[in-house]
Amino acid sequence: MLGVWDYTVILTYISFASAGIGIFCAISMRLPWAIFFLACSGLCDMFDGKVARTKKDRTEDEKKFGIQIDSLCDIVCFGILPMVICYKSGMKHMYSIIILVLYGLAGLVRLAHFNVVEEKRQEQTDTDKKYYQGLPITSMAIALPLLYVLSPLLPGRRVFLILMHVLVMTVGALFIVDFKLRKPTVLELILLVGVVALSVVILIFIGRSWWVFLHHTRFPMAIFR
Repeated sequence: MLGVWDYTVILTYISFASAGIGIFCAISMRLPWAIFFLACSGLCDMFDGKVARTKKDRTEDEKKFGIQIDSLCDIVCFGILPMVICYKSGMKHMYSIIILVLYGLAGLVRLAHFNVVEEKRQEQTDTDKKYYQGLPITSMAIALPLLYVLSPLLPGRRVFLILMHVLVMTVGALFIVDFKLRKPTVLELILLVGVVALSVVILIFIGRSWWVFLHHTRFPMAIFR
């Protein structure tokens, strides 16, 4: 069979599958589920590199394959899936679509740059990097779910959409801005993504009735179906 099919890439493949399900959920307007699967993809991405590095006898071809498949997966999980979610959430004006396309392009450029730099780095060392160069594309797996989790607190759909536009523009721009960002520890990442995923699960199962009862929010509850 073509490709690599051992345990070193299993989390990457699961992440892709999760994103694929998330895209179908978003198209079907089951947006909280789409957000949940986005967070799941982020959780898998946190550990795929660490799992891969546990195999000490990887060939150079396997290492290069891992770099390529990780970035290809990331553009689907944290590029395409967020674009579909945001579009189905209401970013449908011409300027909104331009913002989404530029977001996707910025993520694509970042990943291509990462592939070049990471391949050179792995030729010299197998140790983890201590800093990100620019904002990692996986950050959308935290930023977008947080916006959704907090959305019932907002006064209306207009404010929600404004914040979504600002979020997409800001995160996309930071993908390609050259600055150093300290990599969070594994425990910090687990706690953050875990809290987000748990919050989205709560939103899926009890969010609608709970927020309507407590806050009588004017936020359009149709997005939580």
